[in-house]
Amino acid sequence: EIPFGPVCKVPFNPNCSMILNVSQFCYPGRENFIHLCNPHLEKMKEDILYHFALGTGTHDFPALFGDVKFVCVGGSPSRMKAFITYIAEELGLGSPGCDYPNICAGTDRYAMYKVGPVLSVSHGMGIPSISIMLHELIKLLYHAKCSNITIIRIGTSGGIGLEPGSVVITRQSVDATFKPQFEQVILGKTVIRSTNLDEQLAKELMQCSKEINQFNTVIGNTMCTLDFYEGQGRLDGAICLYNEEEKLQYLKEAYDSGVRNIEMESSVFAAMCNLSGVKAAVVCVTLLNRLEGDQISSSHDVLVEYQQRPQKLVGYFIKKSLGKV
Repeated sequence: EIPFGPVCKVPFNPNCSMILNVSQFCYPGRENFIHLCNPHLEKMKEDILYHFALGTGTHDFPALFGDVKFVCVGGSPSRMKAFITYIAEELGLGSPGCDYPNICAGTDRYAMYKVGPVLSVSHGMGIPSISIMLHELIKLLYHAKCSNITIIRIGTSGGIGLEPGSVVITRQSVDATFKPQFEQVILGKTVIRSTNLDEQLAKELMQCSKEINQFNTVIGNTMCTLDFYEGQGRLDGAICLYNEEEKLQYLKEAYDSGVRNIEMESSVFAAMCNLSGVKAAVVCVTLLNRLEGDQISSSHDVLVEYQQRPQKLVGYFIKKSLGKV
């Protein structure tokens, strides 16, 4: 008998060469459940998701989340609430002016909203913040016995060689040296993990953008950095020990390597989704062209409209997936 959500029992490998390809743990012809690469969880009587203010001893995860098929994550709590309001209207599951409660109201770390098969979760800013959220989100989906999940990060970014307002669907997340990898130190050892994203999902999202035909969309690599200022080659931070020529040379090298935008979460997002056997994508709008400047100068109204573009694209994708287009 095949258990739901198998726990990965592959021995620890500092380079993770044994567990980069989660397909080896999939069951052909079966539903695709969440894979937890942590055998220690089997020994726990209760799992407390501290930063969500949820726990298996206090909440019925299958009843609350068992029907989830799409998870959308983004940095801002208000943006993710706006998304759940938007998708509820698009799917015909909400009414004008309807309010959606924050499932994680018991904490101020993250916000979570749900309507029908869609879960919307904030992740804060940067790799550490989204990493914590993903650990607990993946366990939540596992405990809820969810299957065939699609997780999409929607957000904003700095573009390279693109007009502001362009949407980038990420092919690979690369580090600041343009390598498609996520590097983390675990128990004093450097672990390298793959940051490839689902190619078929990226193509499906691109087709959706063509059908919408409202804004420019490209598939390209996304550079994930550890910092908004020096890490992204800006000249306007509190510290900057390089000149404009060096900055432009670096950004042009990034462009030549296939990078089309820069943000701060995609690498760990891709790595963790890969290890958990989850189909994932990153869809970010560009707020400026970094080859032309460092500061965001568009008006508030323009920026609000830009930020709605990933929501529109992903919302259309969900509707199409559910046969509502």
